[in-house]
Amino acid sequence: MAAVGVAPLLPGVFPATARAAEADASDRPAFPLLQGGVAADVFVDAADDPAVIRAAADLPADLERVGGVRPRLLHTLPERAPYLVLVGTLGASPVIDRLVADRRLDVSGVHGRWEASVTQVVERPLPGVDRALVIAGSDRRGTVYGVYDTSERIGVSPWYWWADVPVAHRDTVTVPAGPLKRREPSVRYRGIFINDEQNLTTWSRRTQEPDKNIGPETYKHVFELLLRLKANYLWPAMHPYSDFFNKHRENPELADRYGIVVGSSHPEALLRNGVHEWEPWAKEHPGADGTLPVYDYTVNPGVISDYWRARARQNASYESSWTLGMRGLHDTALETKYATTIPEKVVVMNDIIADQRRILAEEVGGAAEPQIFIPYKEVLDLYNAGVRVPDDVTLIWPDDNHGNMRQLPDEAERVRAGGNGIYYHLSYWGRPRSYLWLDTTQLSKVWQELRRVYEHGVDRMWIFNVGDVKSIETGLSFSMDMAWDVDRRAADDVEDFVAEWAGRLFGRRHGPEIAAIRTEYYRLAAERRPEFIDRGMFSVVHHGDEAGRRMAAYERLLERARTLGAELPEAYRDAFYELVEYPVHGAYLMNLKYYWADRNALAVRQGRGAGTNGFADLAEAAHAEELAITKRYNTEVAGGKWDGIVNPYPSQIPKAPGRPAVTRVARQETSGLGVAAEGNETGADRPLSFSSYTRDRRFVDVFNTGFLDVDWVAEAGHPWVRLSATAGSLTEQTRVWVEIDWAGVPEGAQESAVVVTGSGQRFEVPLRVVNDGERARRRARGFVEAHGYVSIGAVHFDQRVARGGSRWRTVRGLGRRTGAVEAVPSTASPVTGDFAARAPELRYRVRFASAGTFPVTVFRLPSLDERGHRRIAVALDDQSVSVLSGQSVATGNRGDAWARNVEEGIEKLTAHVTVTAPGEHVLRLFMVDPAIAVDQIVVDTGGLPATYLAPPESYHPEFNPDPHL
Repeated sequence: MAAVGVAPLLPGVFPATARAAEADASDRPAFPLLQGGVAADVFVDAADDPAVIRAAADLPADLERVGGVRPRLLHTLPERAPYLVLVGTLGASPVIDRLVADRRLDVSGVHGRWEASVTQVVERPLPGVDRALVIAGSDRRGTVYGVYDTSERIGVSPWYWWADVPVAHRDTVTVPAGPLKRREPSVRYRGIFINDEQNLTTWSRRTQEPDKNIGPETYKHVFELLLRLKANYLWPAMHPYSDFFNKHRENPELADRYGIVVGSSHPEALLRNGVHEWEPWAKEHPGADGTLPVYDYTVNPGVISDYWRARARQNASYESSWTLGMRGLHDTALETKYATTIPEKVVVMNDIIADQRRILAEEVGGAAEPQIFIPYKEVLDLYNAGVRVPDDVTLIWPDDNHGNMRQLPDEAERVRAGGNGIYYHLSYWGRPRSYLWLDTTQLSKVWQELRRVYEHGVDRMWIFNVGDVKSIETGLSFSMDMAWDVDRRAADDVEDFVAEWAGRLFGRRHGPEIAAIRTEYYRLAAERRPEFIDRGMFSVVHHGDEAGRRMAAYERLLERARTLGAELPEAYRDAFYELVEYPVHGAYLMNLKYYWADRNALAVRQGRGAGTNGFADLAEAAHAEELAITKRYNTEVAGGKWDGIVNPYPSQIPKAPGRPAVTRVARQETSGLGVAAEGNETGADRPLSFSSYTRDRRFVDVFNTGFLDVDWVAEAGHPWVRLSATAGSLTEQTRVWVEIDWAGVPEGAQESAVVVTGSGQRFEVPLRVVNDGERARRRARGFVEAHGYVSIGAVHFDQRVARGGSRWRTVRGLGRRTGAVEAVPSTASPVTGDFAARAPELRYRVRFASAGTFPVTVFRLPSLDERGHRRIAVALDDQSVSVLSGQSVATGNRGDAWARNVEEGIEKLTAHVTVTAPGEHVLRLFMVDPAIAVDQIVVDTGGLPATYLAPPESYHPEFNPDPHL
């Protein structure tokens, strides 16, 4: 563990160009920040920016965290020093500027750039100084980032405080000689929105400032985290249970001293928090008749304008971001009593923007930048209907609150002087369901959408809704990494990012396993977020107990997390619990209690006795355990440091699913035998299906209809039918697994049965077995139909054909399976005809056992384009192509197609194909619109039951040779 965080250049953080530059200087000796108990002092000019001076003071503190020795922070140069760290900003630090003028410090590619920096060892930089580690920035934040880069290189994680990541002790601390150049970031403004922050408010009041609901002491930690993550921008907390940011004047002063740009969210025009500030203002500015003015620009333009002006004047001296436009108070729709039509509201919005621009010009002047306009929800409709946004204002494009960008700038919008940004949710309160508890947005999904927006020229501002900050650590780190250098992450690099990130936190050898755990955690959440779980979502009777197989995957994942956590030294246990174990365990228990509740409901329908109550007990025990692990997080982890920070069931915002209702039956001194075979809620009307290709195992539930023990016996109709159990005595139930001895079963279609008897009752479970023989299995090409369907993982194509400058690429870790295919580039033009000659294509070999016209369903991952379409096309062999149209508009409703896609994480698009004769065919998938992603394809040939998930993938000799495993 001594190697934690010691990677000299933090691969996965710095650009490749920076790594190459340092490699050229590898023959020079490293610079000793700490050696022999002596630390190199840190110098920063007292005339440099306050943000630089403050950050420079963190470097000695970080060195003390690593080596136990705290160097001095100097503001005057020492007469003699063998080693010295020089921190400064170009143009603000005379000693740095002198090194540049003397050509001792190479600032090419840094000088005059945005937030760039160079870190380099200079020999004999000053009289009396033998060697200096120079950290020089192009501007104040460039210097700050250079300082924090150095801290991270010596082993201090950005999450050392927020996630209790320990700092490994070393007696000798060195950094390479350099030069290391950090170029301009991909995105100019990169930040977060603290939102729906009741848990953060509770924690802040309990542990930071008992007299405030999020104040400067909390924001100090937030600002430092942002800077260590190379972010520079904040929309502060804004809900009724939090203090509004400007209530405490230390807040904006503090932000400026840290170098953080403070803006405000879409309903908070010109830094005004309407939730807290409008009512007091209205009381101070009553109408002539004594009534209080309403927040409606068509009714009270003068009072509202003065309200905005007061804040512009108050915050004019700070580096701020100014939100233009208007919505209702507390994130509600725009109120316009005297403008009822869309064209009338457009006129009002244009007047509002003109008024706000006039206020900023008069009160703030040329420093009033950036100015942003956020077409969020109904305001997007107004923008598309003709709102005139000045060319130098940044357009901030929102997603649908669930990670799907609604629309992106067109060619004219991409060349605007103000540029474009995004407002993207990693946490959300609203329709159709809220996700506020855990970090559950798949990182590959984040990568896909951020890559797409960047390709559309959206590079001015990226804001991420992160809820309470805690529990979103991985997603926030990844998003900031993308915002700094979007080109460094390719489609297959997301899991590698997590491995590198986790390796810096817990040691390199643990990084790959933690990355694998997080990837599977996100995959299971992509099937259904734990916050979206509900009764009856997953089948407990089909596909080997679909819900049970999912729970088994969660159980394996939790075991992996616990095993790894037990291997870590004690000092790392708190951080591991916060970042890895609690999210996995919490998601598992949220799903588990609903699984047992569904089994309880099924038991009631089946007429079970003691087992019904047993399932009820298990559901309630899972809920109690979930409460217990949350209590542990809040009261035991890190000595109770995080009291109140994690709560699935807050009082004032949407809750995660709570305790599911269960049914109990009164005890009766009876017994009886019941049977339910897989595919049947009760009885065995649907036979158990077996194929020599998939080599399945199927279950038969044998249960007691009463409370007294009952004896049972199961017999197979043929010797090649194998049972996991053949007899027993049961109080509740047992699951008997049925398999086939394929070496012993005759070729062809066979029928058999399993007979279960007991308590004077007899149940016959029919079996249908199709054995095409081992030779046919070995010679099969492509996916093979069995059980009345063909199920295909979209990444398992047999051929990929690029056309017209577009192609299909594989995105690892995206979707419900191991990955998905995506049509790229996202800026490509749609293909609407002559698909075989113009559209990029994927081909899948399929061997059909039957002929007919069958539905084929493409499982598309949701994506939107409110100015266009979301289409894909399928065909079989050389038959006509069917174009499938998906949902392209976010309605914001519950219960419609958009809401269903959000909740399920996929959209099922269905066409029909005609199989003219059994045998091998080619299923073809064509791009119509770019940036469409697909993870599964299913053909129903007559035996497919309705389930939440697609059926297990069909046999394929290369991609899935052992489906039963």
